[in-house]
Amino acid sequence: MAVIGITGSIASGKSTFRDMLARILPAETADADLIARDFLENDPAVRAGIKEHISPLAYRADGTSDRAEIRRIIYSDPAAKRRIEAILHPLVRTAWTSAADLARKENRHLVVDIPLLFETDAGLHFDFIITVACSPEVQNSRLTARGMEPDIARSIIRSQMPQDEKISRSTQVVWNDGDLEALRAQAEQFAGMVLSGASPQ
Repeated sequence: MAVIGITGSIASGKSTFRDMLARILPAETADADLIARDFLENDPAVRAGIKEHISPLAYRADGTSDRAEIRRIIYSDPAAKRRIEAILHPLVRTAWTSAADLARKENRHLVVDIPLLFETDAGLHFDFIITVACSPEVQNSRLTARGMEPDIARSIIRSQMPQDEKISRSTQVVWNDGDLEALRAQAEQFAGMVLSGASPQ
């Protein structure tokens, strides 16, 4: 049984690798971004806090969050980013650490996708930490394909820990400049290591 943390910069392919690895092991998954989104959409206390401390325009008239507006605010105002992190991060951390505790108790593999794994000092919760990495050129092409505004993309990248530092602090690295078959081969190799009972390097 292993609790595996996956991190990496935006558009590196973390989610794709997570899903591949989870199918191969097999393992359950947790996604910090999806957990945060669930709190954003469905938790009344979070909604009230964000409207008060971030912007009353963070939610539309129908009650759904305007994530594009929230992203614009927090990546143009570092103080707003810290405020929303103070609201969401403790809730998200409790959710995935509870899932990790249950997985250990039930002797199941769990793969947790956390973009800010190192930034939130979460490393001690994992048996393995994988950074999914890619070249800046590939990252930019993926962001362009998503239709993300270049200024926002640059702000997000600047706000994250540099890729080289993530790599230096990981137990394993997956390089994702190639096609899906190359990524799958790396997932199979790592899964084989876990299933053999190998320890982190």
